[in-house]
Amino acid sequence: MPSQVIELWSLFIGIVDAPLFRLGRETISLRWLLQVVLLLILVAILARFFKGVLKNQLLPRLGLDLGNREAISTVISGAGGALGYIIVLQAVGINLDSLAVIIGGLGVGIGFGLQDVTRNLISGLTLLIERKVRVGDFVEIGNISGYVQEVSMRATVIQTFNGSNVVVPNTYLADSPVLNWYYETHRGRIDIPIGVAYGTDPVLVTEVLLNIAYSESDVLREPAPRVIFREFGDSALNFELWVWTDAIERRVFIKSSLNFKIDYYFRQHNISIPFPQRDIWIRNAPALSLVSEPAETVGMPLAPATPSLRSLLRQVSYFQCMNDLQLRFLIESGYRKHLRAGEILFRAQEPINSFYIVLQGQMAAVYEEEGEFKPIMMFNPGEHFGELPLMLGVACPTTMMAMMDTVLFVLPREGFEQLLKEHPALADDIAVAIARRQDVLAQHQQELQQLSRQESDPSRPMNWIRDRLQKLLNW
Repeated sequence: MPSQVIELWSLFIGIVDAPLFRLGRETISLRWLLQVVLLLILVAILARFFKGVLKNQLLPRLGLDLGNREAISTVISGAGGALGYIIVLQAVGINLDSLAVIIGGLGVGIGFGLQDVTRNLISGLTLLIERKVRVGDFVEIGNISGYVQEVSMRATVIQTFNGSNVVVPNTYLADSPVLNWYYETHRGRIDIPIGVAYGTDPVLVTEVLLNIAYSESDVLREPAPRVIFREFGDSALNFELWVWTDAIERRVFIKSSLNFKIDYYFRQHNISIPFPQRDIWIRNAPALSLVSEPAETVGMPLAPATPSLRSLLRQVSYFQCMNDLQLRFLIESGYRKHLRAGEILFRAQEPINSFYIVLQGQMAAVYEEEGEFKPIMMFNPGEHFGELPLMLGVACPTTMMAMMDTVLFVLPREGFEQLLKEHPALADDIAVAIARRQDVLAQHQQELQQLSRQESDPSRPMNWIRDRLQKLLNW
C-alpha cells in the first residue's frame, strides 16, 4: 500500500512539473502556473488591504475628507498593485522585454475586444484625479439620484433614497451631465409653484407664502425666500415660492412640509386654489339628453368609520392646543396600535423604545407572579406611560396589559425626543403627571410588601419607580 501511494505521488509530481511550453528562457509547467496565480492573488489581496488601511486609518489622521481619502487610497493601492504584479513576474523569471512584441500584438486585439473596459478604467482614473464627483456627494444622473458610495476604477456606486445601490459605469458618468449638489456647498434652491384664483390679493398671497417659508426650520434666512409672480394663467394667478436650504438632500421632505403649510394657511386666509376650467358649447343639446336613474346597490352594510387619529389625539389634554400642522407631525411620527382585552403589550424587564398614550380603553401596570396578574396602576384615555424607561434607557419594571379592547398611540423614541424639543412645555406637563403617580403607587406599597416585594430592595417595582421619579424631577 505505501508503495502505491508513493507511485501515485510520483505520478502527480511528474504531471505538475511536466513542461508545457517555453516562454523566453523560462520553462512553463503546471506548478509554475499555480505559483504565479497564487502570487498574483496575494498581491491583489495585499493591495486591497493596504487601500482599506490607508483610507480608514492613516489618511483620517491628516484631516482629509472621505472623497479625498477614497481618491488617494485608490490611486496609491492601484499603483502598488501594478508594481507588485511586475515584481512577481520578474521574480518567477519572466523577462518583460522579451514579451514586449507579444504584448503589443495582443494589445491590438484585446483593445478592440475590451475597449469598453478600457474606457471605464480611463474614465475612473479621470474622475479620481479631477475629483468632480467625490464619495459622499449628492448627485443626480438622469433619473438616478443619491449619494456616491464608492468611486472605483471601473464603476461608481450610488446609494439611492430607497436604500438600493446603483452601479454606474464610469464612461456613462463621464459622458453624461451630472448634477452635483455638493460640488462647492450643500446649498440649493427649492421651487414650489402655486396657482391662486383670480381676484385674490397678490400682496396677501406674498405675505402668507413668506410667513410659511420663514416658519420652516430647514429654510435659510440668507438668501431670503422670494415669491415670484410668474404669469396670468388660464384659470389662476401663477406664483412660485423660492427657498434656499443647506440640506438640499432633504428637499423632498422640505417641499412636502411647505405644501402642507400652504394648504393649511391658504384655507385659513380663504385663498382658493382653482381647478382649470373650460367652457364647452354643445350643438343639438336636446338630442344628447340622458335619463339617469339611481343605481340600486346590493351588499352588506358598511361598518361605522374608525375615528381619525386627529380627533382622538385632540381629546388628549396635551394636544388640545395643537393646530393641524402640529398634529400632522405627531401623526407622521407615530402610529395607532389595537389591543384586545387581556392582551399583553410588553412584560416586565423587557426593553421598550416608545412612548404610549391611551386613546381608547384601559391599560394596567400589573405585577405578574406564577401566571397571576395583580393590577398596580390603571391608565385611562388621555394618560400615558413608557416615558421613564424611554428617558432613562432602562427596562420597564412592570407588565403592561389591556384591561379591555384598547387603542394606543405609539410614539417611537426619535419622535418622542423631537416632540419634547418642539414643545418644551409638554415635558413639564409630563413631569407633573409622573409626580402625581407617586401618590397612587404609595397606596399599593402594602400590597407589594405582601407579595414579598421588600421596600429595601431597589430592584422592586415600588422603590425602582420612586427612585427614578426622584432622579427625574431633581434633574
